[in-house]
Amino acid sequence: MTRSTLTGFAADLGGTKIAAARIEQGVVAERLIAPTDAAADPDAQIAAIRTLLDKLGHEHGAPLGVAVAGRVDRAGAWHAVNRGTLPAILGFALEQTLVRDLGAATCLNDAAAAALAEGLFGAGSRSDSFAYLTVSTGVGGGLVIANQLIASESGLAGHVGFVSSRHASGPCGSGRMATVESIAGGRGIAAAAAAAGHADTDARAVFAAAANGQGWADRIIATSASAVATLIGDLTAILGLDTVAMGGSIGLAPGYIDRTREAQAEEPKLFRPRLVPATLGHDAPLIGALAAHLRKETP
Repeated sequence: MTRSTLTGFAADLGGTKIAAARIEQGVVAERLIAPTDAAADPDAQIAAIRTLLDKLGHEHGAPLGVAVAGRVDRAGAWHAVNRGTLPAILGFALEQTLVRDLGAATCLNDAAAAALAEGLFGAGSRSDSFAYLTVSTGVGGGLVIANQLIASESGLAGHVGFVSSRHASGPCGSGRMATVESIAGGRGIAAAAAAAGHADTDARAVFAAAANGQGWADRIIATSASAVATLIGDLTAILGLDTVAMGGSIGLAPGYIDRTREAQAEEPKLFRPRLVPATLGHDAPLIGALAAHLRKETP
């Protein structure tokens, strides 16, 4: 599959915004964005997606890929994994409903969709064993091995933020304890700031404080980067990764990748794959979702 073969529509529903796009020959020709009502039920979420697609000129049966926060199992059912994100999503038949209403659709996790796009057309296009990590409010990812996205019956494959971390000790929204997400993501950074005596301080404010030379903030960010570096080493031990691309508002924050590389230096060389910034930006989940659909439709 080449990027120029991608023509159709895509949507990306996250915890804070919904994006929809008309894609022509692999390029986002038109994009619309609306806020996500995180507490809304699945029918309301689908209605919001349909509203944007209608404005873009989507017609019944046109190729459509949909990326969503949470996990999508092999039957196309949509489940919240982190209880702090989209709590009303409890096994809804997302793909079946979209196919019924719109004529065609393929649904997958948003980080998995971004991983597929980066693996095929972006930072991992020359890689044989590639991982995409997004560090933002939480920590997500996707794994592309030999140009194939690793998927599973449950839809949990690639949710790498829920891997245990020696840097963490507190609870994770997944229900697990001491995960990478619980210490490295935006919620974890805010929790660490509160524990250090800086209540009501979000990740953006922690980064600003670190930039102003405040040691407590610098230590929190260093711990986040160390947890991600250890995760990369663990994934490399399992999958033999040669390239990892970093995305997300924290992952692409100034200096964060450099901090992660510094932490990687504590690992033996064999466990240090090339770490690069993701290249496709906000287009990645949209392009990846449509690519997943067209791959399924044209084996």
